[in-house]
Amino acid sequence: MTRLQELAKLGQSIWLDYISRSLITSGELQSLIGKGLRGITSNPTIFEKAISGSSDYDDDIRRLSAQGKSDVEIYEALAIDDITRAADLLRPLHEETRGVDGYVSLEADPKLAYDTEGTIVEVRRLWKLLARPNVMIKVPATAAGIPAIERLTTEGINVNITLIFSLSHYDAVARAYIGGLEKLAAAGGPVEKVASVASFFVSRIDTMVDKALEAKRTLDLQGRIAVDYSKSVYSRFREILATSGWKRLAERDARVQRLLWGSTGTKNPGYSDVLYVDHLIGPDTVNTLPPTTLEAFRDHGRVAVTLTEGLDAARARLSRLEALGISIGQITQKLQDDGVMTFARSLEGLLNSISEKRKKL
Repeated sequence: MTRLQELAKLGQSIWLDYISRSLITSGELQSLIGKGLRGITSNPTIFEKAISGSSDYDDDIRRLSAQGKSDVEIYEALAIDDITRAADLLRPLHEETRGVDGYVSLEADPKLAYDTEGTIVEVRRLWKLLARPNVMIKVPATAAGIPAIERLTTEGINVNITLIFSLSHYDAVARAYIGGLEKLAAAGGPVEKVASVASFFVSRIDTMVDKALEAKRTLDLQGRIAVDYSKSVYSRFREILATSGWKRLAERDARVQRLLWGSTGTKNPGYSDVLYVDHLIGPDTVNTLPPTTLEAFRDHGRVAVTLTEGLDAARARLSRLEALGISIGQITQKLQDDGVMTFARSLEGLLNSISEKRKKL
């Protein structure tokens, strides 16, 4: 049994934070599924690396360009093709797990992060284009994204909520999902067919907090706060599952909105390359790993439930952080704001790469 399969037995699914045409056509994705991989996530940055870093898409770009397609239309056509191919490879797993796993996520236009109605229209369009039950559309947990998440859930659309950095972000996302399911249930809709994950971004918290701790000359807390904060969010998640509101939905076979740990590649080379995997294992969770982190965990990761360990000590360290005058609330809101801008720039970079490819071809 592989480490990924052992994690699945503990209730955690490993998804790959990467997609490319060659991953699909070479048989590598199918091989990883056989070894315990249970899903895929993507974003414009990932597609930009895949498209600009290979010739896999050149023929399609040449063909679509000849048809008069714009850079945006070419990107969407390439992305839809990859996502649907990957979803079809994962479809047997989706059916085998009765809809728990086997998902592929596609990012909605990040420029719509502060546009509720625009997000709803865009996600509906992508959902219809993809036309597969094992696809999720990514929507950010911004103030404008929250009502969109509730509406889309009410419509039975699978949503992967991204850019969650704080406990308050997570609370709003959980309320939106439950509210959407309650409205769907009230209308007699199939709540059991809706799936969602709440993607909490981990490593970026340490990156920013560590700088603040260095300025305070408090080095013993460095590299710990992201995991500690994640454990606090997981504790809140378990509390929500124990509420009467959720239990009523569970009686109708509603699916748990699992916590997904995102941004789990270790950015500080002084830390373990599996820091944000080994310490974030627990039931009803997903961890989406970039390829290098996936290989590192497959090689030397530790399989054990760790999310519930040392919660009191984690909370004590978070209290120390606040006592030092470092506001986790301010840091996490800045991280979300910066994340929205980064995603938008990534899309611009992707479109520029396609434009350059068209000129060369």
